[in-house]
Amino acid sequence: MTSQALYEQILRKQSFLCVGLDSDITKLPAHLLSLPEPLYSFNRAIIDATAAYAVAFKPNVAFYEAHGASGWAQLEKTVQYIRQSYPEMFIIADAKRGDVGHTSRLYAEAFFKTMDVDAVTLSPYMGRDSVQPFLEYGGKWAVLLALTSNASSADFETLPLAGGRKLYETVLETSSAWGTEDNIMYVVGATRAEMLAEIRKIIPRHFLLVPGIGAQGGDLQEVVKYGLNEQVGLLVNSSREIIFADRSPHFAQTAAAKARLFVDLFKSLC
Repeated sequence: MTSQALYEQILRKQSFLCVGLDSDITKLPAHLLSLPEPLYSFNRAIIDATAAYAVAFKPNVAFYEAHGASGWAQLEKTVQYIRQSYPEMFIIADAKRGDVGHTSRLYAEAFFKTMDVDAVTLSPYMGRDSVQPFLEYGGKWAVLLALTSNASSADFETLPLAGGRKLYETVLETSSAWGTEDNIMYVVGATRAEMLAEIRKIIPRHFLLVPGIGAQGGDLQEVVKYGLNEQVGLLVNSSREIIFADRSPHFAQTAAAKARLFVDLFKSLC
């Protein structure tokens, strides 16, 4: 999927919502736990409920890997279900990989060929050769961690370097030359919304994947104010605020109502 195709889907749906499928089995509605594939059953209901209001789904791989082969199988079935039922949807594997080149090549094959997702989150801190294998797949994306929303991100990401640049700014500037606006996007946390203006000076045209709205305290209005570009350029992720808003048998309907709010917000802010 190109950035233009993603932009056109955002315009069609009047939404930049990415629904995070952080399917923590300890938070699933109790009536699903007796099913043979509770994660997949939960995901399918959430996907059906929110697909009209979202342009992307982002399963966090950790919530599936923790359950071994069964969890991985449910992740693969989730991706297949999205592909078959909602082929226009952008799928991000939130895997946060990053390793030497020959190992990254196998990670890229696992996610892009075997699983067939559109994008994978990556740590760029081992340099270009850890990212390059992911950029060799046409129509696929590397989503690089730049300025994250976790509390201890300041341990490294905002450290000043010689010349006055912060580490994350150097990551943005250097890595943006590895690919294009059609195969690299960046994770920038909503809790750092005021920094988006400076980030846009470095990467004005790249898409940004923005976590941290809702449970982590990010302000969507500030994100749009500082991060919007001429092609919107934002995928705003919401996970817990949508998928775990209700743990009753009516959880899917509640998730749909929460997702619908993002369409209203998009129309009012963009």
